[in-house]
Amino acid sequence: MTSAAEPSPVTAVDEVATLLTDLIRINTSNPTHVERPAAEWVAEKLDEVGIASTILEAAPGRASTIARITGTNPDRPPLLIHGHLDVVPADASEWSVDPFAGEVKDDYVWGRGAVDMKDMDAMTLAVIREWARTGVQPERDIVLAFVSDEEAGGQQGAHWLVDHHADYFADCTEAISEVGGFSVTVGQDLRLYPLQTAEKGIGWLKLRAEGRPGHGSMIHDHNAVTELAKAVTRIGQHQFPIHVTPTVRQFLTTLAEVTGLPIDPDDPEPALKHLGAMARMIGATLRNTANPTMLQAGYKANVIPSSAEAVIDTRFLPGYEAELFDTIDELIGEHITREFITSDIAVETEFDGAVVDAMAAALKAEDPNGVPVPYLMSGGTDAKSFSLLGIRNFGFSPLLLPPDLDFTSLFHGIDERVPVEALQFGVRVLDRFLRSC
Repeated sequence: MTSAAEPSPVTAVDEVATLLTDLIRINTSNPTHVERPAAEWVAEKLDEVGIASTILEAAPGRASTIARITGTNPDRPPLLIHGHLDVVPADASEWSVDPFAGEVKDDYVWGRGAVDMKDMDAMTLAVIREWARTGVQPERDIVLAFVSDEEAGGQQGAHWLVDHHADYFADCTEAISEVGGFSVTVGQDLRLYPLQTAEKGIGWLKLRAEGRPGHGSMIHDHNAVTELAKAVTRIGQHQFPIHVTPTVRQFLTTLAEVTGLPIDPDDPEPALKHLGAMARMIGATLRNTANPTMLQAGYKANVIPSSAEAVIDTRFLPGYEAELFDTIDELIGEHITREFITSDIAVETEFDGAVVDAMAAALKAEDPNGVPVPYLMSGGTDAKSFSLLGIRNFGFSPLLLPPDLDFTSLFHGIDERVPVEALQFGVRVLDRFLRSC
C-alpha cells in the first residue's frame, strides 16, 4: 500500500492574509487600547516555529516584542526590521465594514492597520515563519522589533527602547519599516516604487493667547479669541518657500526621465498639475508646512474668555527646522505664546549602497517594469528613534497595487484596506531581499 501524500508545508504566501486579519482583530487603538495583547500574539507566532522573543514594557500594557534571527556570517552587522503594533482609532459608523473585524472582502483585507502598518508586520512574520519551518538562514542576523506607541510619537515605544534597551539594536547598521516600496502607476506598464530614504521632522505646537475676560455684550478691545484667530489665520494661509532636498531632487529627476514629463527639479511646482494623484504626495515634500488642527476657547456664549488655545501641526524638511520655527514666531506676533506638544527630528540617508541595490533587485525580480526611486515622506515613523543609534533607515514595505487605488489616502483613512495579492507580492519581495541583503 502506498502512504497518503504528506500535506505541503504552509508558505508565507499562504498565510500572510490570515496573519494580517488576526492581528487587525486585536484592537490596539492608541491611546484607548494597549499593545500587550498584540505583542503576546506576535511572541506566540514566533514561538510556534521555535523563535525565542522578549516582551518589554515601557509602561503597563505598552509592550514591544523583540527577537533575533541568527545569520550564517557573524562578521556582518545585523539588519533591523521594525514595525509598530498600535493603530489610530476608527469610528465604526464611518466605515462600510467593522474596522476591527479583519474582514476579507473583494480580495482585500479590510480593517484599521491594514495599511498602517499591520500589513508589514504580517508580511515580516510570514517570511520569518516560513524560513523557520524550512530551515532557511539569512547571511546576516536580523533583529525583529514589533513596537508600541508609534502613532503617538514613540515615547512609550521606539524612543523608550532606544533610551533604555539600545543593546538590542546597537550593532544594527540598516533598518527597514513602513511607508515605502509600494507601487505608484505612472504609465500603462510603468510603476514607480518609492523607497523612503528621508522624512520630515515634526513639531506639534500649542499656541495660547491671553486676554481680558468680560461680558459678551460689551465692546472689547483685548479679546484672546480674536488675537488667537488672527495668528492661526496667518499661519494657515502662509506658504513656505520651496527647498529641493537631495532625496526629492533624485526622485524628480528619475520621474522626469521615465515619464517624459516637463519636470524641472529646480522649479518643480508647475509640473504638479501633470502628476495626478502623485501631486499631493510630492507637493508636501517640497516645503515646510504648518496646519492649524485644533481650537479651544470659552465656556459660555456670553462670556469673553481670558484665554484661547490652538494646536498647529508643523513639519519641516531635513535641514530647515530653524527656518520653520523662526517663521512661526514671526507669524504668531507679540501676544501669543507657543510650546511643543511633540517634537522630533527629520531624517535623511543616501539612496545607495548594497542594501538599496538588494531592495531594487528584489522589486525588479517580481516586477520587471518597476522603477525604484528615493522618497521623502511628509509624515513620520519610528525611523526617527532608531536613527539616533546611527542606523540608516529605509521605508520598504513592498506592495504591488492596482492603478486606481488611492493608497496614500488610506493611511489613517476610512475603509483602510490592502489587496491580498499585494500582500503576497510583498512576502515574495521581502523573501528575496532578506536572503540577499
